[in-house]
Amino acid sequence: MSETPKNTLQYRVDGPEDAPVLVMGPSLGTTWHMWDRQIPELAATWRVVRFDLPGHGGAPAEPAHSVAELGDRLIATLDGLGVQRFGYAGCSIGGAIGADLALRHPHRVASLALVAASPRFGTADEYRQRGVIVRANGMDPMARSAPERWFTAAYAAAQPAIVEWAVQMVRTTDPACYIAACEALAAFDIRAELGRITVPTLALVGAEDRVTGPGEARTLVAGVPGAGLAVVPGASHLAPVEQPAAVTDLLVRHFSTAWQETLTAITVPPAVPAPLAPPVAGVPLGPEAPADTAAPAQVEPAGVADAYERGMKIRREVLGDAHVDAETAGADSFRSDFDEVTTRHMWGEVWSRDGLDRRTRAAVALAALTTGGHLDDLAAHTRAALRAGLAPDEIKEILLQTGVYCGAPAASAAFRVVGAVILEETTPRG
Repeated sequence: MSETPKNTLQYRVDGPEDAPVLVMGPSLGTTWHMWDRQIPELAATWRVVRFDLPGHGGAPAEPAHSVAELGDRLIATLDGLGVQRFGYAGCSIGGAIGADLALRHPHRVASLALVAASPRFGTADEYRQRGVIVRANGMDPMARSAPERWFTAAYAAAQPAIVEWAVQMVRTTDPACYIAACEALAAFDIRAELGRITVPTLALVGAEDRVTGPGEARTLVAGVPGAGLAVVPGASHLAPVEQPAAVTDLLVRHFSTAWQETLTAITVPPAVPAPLAPPVAGVPLGPEAPADTAAPAQVEPAGVADAYERGMKIRREVLGDAHVDAETAGADSFRSDFDEVTTRHMWGEVWSRDGLDRRTRAAVALAALTTGGHLDDLAAHTRAALRAGLAPDEIKEILLQTGVYCGAPAASAAFRVVGAVILEETTPRG
């Protein structure tokens, strides 16, 4: 495989050089091989470009921290291939990339298939928690839990080779790139923008998908003008692997009928040499499986309102939606002004400054809260520190150093609280 230029993505090309281009994006933790069973039929009609996420499938470990950044790298990759207009099919985070491109580069996306996708993937807390687990334990917990997330129980029992392929694919993913992708999904939310997607769109989902199920697909269909819905029976999150024939047929029909007649076929260079086999030696992908009446609100000066909105955004990113929702739900009219002031000043004016990064601010917060004996807040900020990328050993060193200056009793109490939080947050679920 040729070296991948910086700020682009590792890719493979199949199909006739003079055919219209179809780009296919993978889900988190997988490689382009998740589309292997679609390629023989799709490549008969389209020039298929598949890509890997950073740090997946041996791709360079250069983390991308937002869906938009992944989209920018894909556009740079396609620019290098001379591809200007293309159809796009993407699974999970691959679907998020496609939706982002349809919003930011609508002149380049001819048609769109969103597989196991959502305008918002679960909760931000859920994906940041994955990052904490990976920092503390490596990729093994994610690898072991992948089959349950990706396949129906019946399929997993009938296809042990594919289950092992899935486990090894996740296990060999670069942890930092996986964590960055989780952060990208945590921040991704296009629910208010779906109406701006104007390209022909199909939302395709496995009937038994428990990650991004039919409910999320229906949200996409309700928001994207003219979008179609396809629910695949007997499939979970990786429907293209579990029910390849059905998914292939749906993609062929969508791109054959939705493809714009004015689409100009773009020639791309010959296929990048790469083995078709999955990354696990000796493990093939396997055989196919069967009116408001309230009084108007008081208008605040723009700077105050902006600082509050910025502060609430940062507060949620640092402490998590669940914690902030609980705090704001318990804020009565007596406390509400104080809550507004702290959100605006502490989060919107101090935490938003460029002088320190989030990790450093998290470390300072831990030291200050330990010194003051504010144990309830210390627990919340320990979770925040873990999600900001501080390792448990780094947090231990912060408490040790703080104890030298603030005294053993304060440090001892902090160790009890922080230790319990670290154990809870770094223990793999399930």
